[in-house]
Amino acid sequence: MTSETFTLSGQNFYLRRAVEADVAHIVELMVNDVLRKAENSAAAEDRTPYLDAFHAIDSDPAQLLVVVADNAETVVATMQLTVIPGLARMGATRLLVEAVRVDERLRGNGLGTVMMEWAIAEGRRRGASLVQLTSDNTREDAHRFYERLGFAPSHVGFKLFL
Repeated sequence: MTSETFTLSGQNFYLRRAVEADVAHIVELMVNDVLRKAENSAAAEDRTPYLDAFHAIDSDPAQLLVVVADNAETVVATMQLTVIPGLARMGATRLLVEAVRVDERLRGNGLGTVMMEWAIAEGRRRGASLVQLTSDNTREDAHRFYERLGFAPSHVGFKLFL
């Protein structure tokens, strides 16, 4: 995958595959997420679990962790894509979009839209016939954003923490 460049409000941004050096910046985006601050998953002191996860993601061809950097090469956004082959829907391949984070200072400038449009195109390129994602039920702004992009709130999600 090569880097994708796009310009928003006169500023250049670069979407590219994440590298190990990006992990600290990705964790910072998660830690700054108001909804996740209270969760153990946002504790940033010990990087070992994050680096282990990064290596597992990076070595799996069904996974793609990307970041968006600005002109100063600061990571300002991230998302993880997972290609899931399945038997449902006549053997449809799905693209799961997970862990979307955009620096709060850049929300509303179109960055999220460009990222999601890129993810949808990447899903098509990888043979997916469906893109799916989950969003915390309290993220009403995010829900409106995804609906504007054509996503339908068609399912109820459940989690069981182990």
